[in-house]
Amino acid sequence: MRHLAIILDGNRRWARAHGFPALEGHRRGYENLKTIGLCALERGVEYLSVFAFSTENWKRSQEEVGYLMELFLGALTRELDFFLKHDVRLRVVGRREGLSEKIQEAIERAQTTTAHGSRGQINVYINYGGRAEIVDGVKKLVAQGRDQQDIDEQLVGTSMWTAGIPDPDMIVRTGGEQRLSGFLTWSGVYSELKFVDTYWPDFSVEDLEECLKDFEGRQRRFGQ
Repeated sequence: MRHLAIILDGNRRWARAHGFPALEGHRRGYENLKTIGLCALERGVEYLSVFAFSTENWKRSQEEVGYLMELFLGALTRELDFFLKHDVRLRVVGRREGLSEKIQEAIERAQTTTAHGSRGQINVYINYGGRAEIVDGVKKLVAQGRDQQDIDEQLVGTSMWTAGIPDPDMIVRTGGEQRLSGFLTWSGVYSELKFVDTYWPDFSVEDLEECLKDFEGRQRRFGQ
């Protein structure tokens, strides 16, 4: 599998089940991302995409949103050495508008600093929504003055936030829910789907290996 995408769901429910505050669930979820991310790359995955914060997540409490933003900022700054140590490229995908100037600057710095990582790429989707991505992509083409006759799927694809990232081979959602919630609406049209009940903080290396094994057993016909 070249590109694995995961919807990181169940952090808050994991916290409640263990008697912890919801914020602890997010912290444990981030720690698990580092573990699973490295394991995925070790097993041949070149691109790992994770849905960390959607355009709808702004509706959550101010305390929770603030904590998540601090968590993202820490990952982009204090833990940048983690990505450099493991030779991993980092890319943040999503709408920059709405993010603080400090986070936007940290994103650009982190992406530039890790750009030469050769082990693989981790894409973190922050302030991302599949419909928002398509809307912004169309607006970009309009702003460029593109002629209607020139617009095709390939051109639209180059205007997406995900341009340059191969389409995901499989999208996994943890936490028991069986929907995509706007994740990779454009590029995920032919992705294999897998839904697991395990909450993200408990998603193990064995769970990852089961996903990879499941993918190998599927037949991808792409409409043929």
